[in-house]
Amino acid sequence: MSVNTDVKTYTGFRAMTLVCMFILYAPLIVVTAYSFNASESITTWGGWSLRWYVDVFSGPESAKFQQAAVNSFSIAIIAATTATAIATAAATAIVRGGKYRLRTPSLGLITLPIMVPEIVLAVATLIFFNSIGFTRGYMTILVAHIAFCIPFAYLPIQARMQGIEDTFEHAAMDLYATKAQAFRRILFPLMMPGIISGFLLAFIVSLDDFIITNFVKGAGVETLPTAIFGSVKQGLKPNIMAISTMLLSLSVVMVTISYFVSKWDNTK
Repeated sequence: MSVNTDVKTYTGFRAMTLVCMFILYAPLIVVTAYSFNASESITTWGGWSLRWYVDVFSGPESAKFQQAAVNSFSIAIIAATTATAIATAAATAIVRGGKYRLRTPSLGLITLPIMVPEIVLAVATLIFFNSIGFTRGYMTILVAHIAFCIPFAYLPIQARMQGIEDTFEHAAMDLYATKAQAFRRILFPLMMPGIISGFLLAFIVSLDDFIITNFVKGAGVETLPTAIFGSVKQGLKPNIMAISTMLLSLSVVMVTISYFVSKWDNTK
């Protein structure tokens, strides 16, 4: 007797899927639509306009948001680059390092930040910085972002490396290449789609982070998510919807690129 394991055929699956999709994406659609609203009211539609996108770059709050954007992008680039380098080294050691006693604990330690609630990580990071007397500011945000971006960069790199047979490296070493040469000229280029995908994922995670950043940032240092939150506390304005829409669009583009890059097969 065969058992039907296709959940799509279960009663109510399609309806539940549509409900979940609506709950997830309807608010994003509303925010995006009202970012083009000509009216200053966030509840009254006044026609289509780009005035709030212009306001982001030339309005009274433009200097604050531009500085926050500089902080966000510089932190995201540095954090993603550093995290990707560490993740690449870790994946090489765990996947290609053979069997050793601490292999499983090492893998669990790297992926632990994904499973731990972000608020717990934020509090723990804040306590750590306070305990060592590290003054909160730009550097505390950067260090915290590097730490929690590592597992996001690691997973695509590990998945890519596991899909590469070690026969490529063995063939190179049979042709008198050293292990370092086999890694640099054979394995590393084959890993590149996973590395790029890991970098993009770490970049967007760092760029969009609010909870950890809000805990470890110092006075006067803002990123885009914390600057948006600060403005919302003073009242929801249409220019906030414009900034949110731009961040959302960038996130969608980066995640889409990361997905397609991870699917790229350059082993043929």
